[in-house]
Amino acid sequence: MNEQWSRGLEGVIATDTKISLVDGQNGRLIYRGYEANKLSLTSSFEEVCHLLWHGSLPDADQLIKFNEKFKQHRTLPPHIITILKALPAEMSMMSVIRTCVSALESPFFSWPPTVDQAIVVTAVIPVIITSRAAYLKKEEPVKPDPSLNHIANYLYMLHGKQPTDTHIKALTAYSILTMEHGMNASTFTSRVIASTESDLISSAAGAIGAMKGPLHGGAPSEVTQMLNEIETKEKAESWIKKKLENHEKLMGFGHRVYKTTDPRSEALKEMTKQLAGEDPWLDLAYYVEETALRLLDHYKPGRKLYTNVEFYAAAILKAVDLPAELFTPTFTASRMVGWTANIIEQSNNNRIFRPQSLYTGPVPFS
Repeated sequence: MNEQWSRGLEGVIATDTKISLVDGQNGRLIYRGYEANKLSLTSSFEEVCHLLWHGSLPDADQLIKFNEKFKQHRTLPPHIITILKALPAEMSMMSVIRTCVSALESPFFSWPPTVDQAIVVTAVIPVIITSRAAYLKKEEPVKPDPSLNHIANYLYMLHGKQPTDTHIKALTAYSILTMEHGMNASTFTSRVIASTESDLISSAAGAIGAMKGPLHGGAPSEVTQMLNEIETKEKAESWIKKKLENHEKLMGFGHRVYKTTDPRSEALKEMTKQLAGEDPWLDLAYYVEETALRLLDHYKPGRKLYTNVEFYAAAILKAVDLPAELFTPTFTASRMVGWTANIIEQSNNNRIFRPQSLYTGPVPFS
């Protein structure tokens, strides 16, 4: 047996991909040859879906047809509505999504996975989330608005009113930047399941199960709590100083992969700069980040602690009025695009995953 091994497969290359590149050393995230941070500021959610699934950005005619396909799948099958109403109120939203996605299984989703299958499951996740939220409040879900795109319609169904352009732009940027991020735990899970030639729904449900774990899909709620405690720009400096002087961790700074600036946080920061003055919560986040980076450089010189995506994710999700319990579900709604792109790519050049383990238990004497 080869004695060289890696616990958790860290650093081990398991497959090749054309979908995304996570360049932690240089702080770059690339989707099929495009800088993800630039896409997030200039493209729609649907355009980047087309890029990840088809390998190219759509032209005008392709985009019209693509948008129409999304809009056709914003209604829930009757049996999913029955399930949503029957599930216990205390069941988490992530568990609800996992259960409902599993229940979508039908001959339509049989092997091999297709882009049409990916569109259906991606389009329906926001409807599952908003419908469940409504049923928990003993209300009827808001019906989708066919005039709105994917992100705007999600906000509309969630709040029952037309979202502002500011909030649509902010959530679009967040959703694009969280669509895909290399061979993370949930994406690897989806590819392992797909490698057995199981259907797309089983692979997606497995990925949701991995995302549900707090070490992977944990919501940036601690950043929200920090910003809530700071409350105003005037309190920022003293609050951050106290944390650092007490040797406490400052949430939203530092990243396991990126050894320089997280490109996703840079893009979200640029978005908040563009929207400066239009939302007080985003203004506060921008000011807190500038103050925190200055004080981190003073209190922890040489550590190179940069803002990570969770910082601005928290600011944006709070700004668009999402309750904390919907942070990870909303992350899941966008990451479904990356999962399904990987599932399709796996099927195109499939080899079943079969790593080995190092046995460390006792061996009987012969």
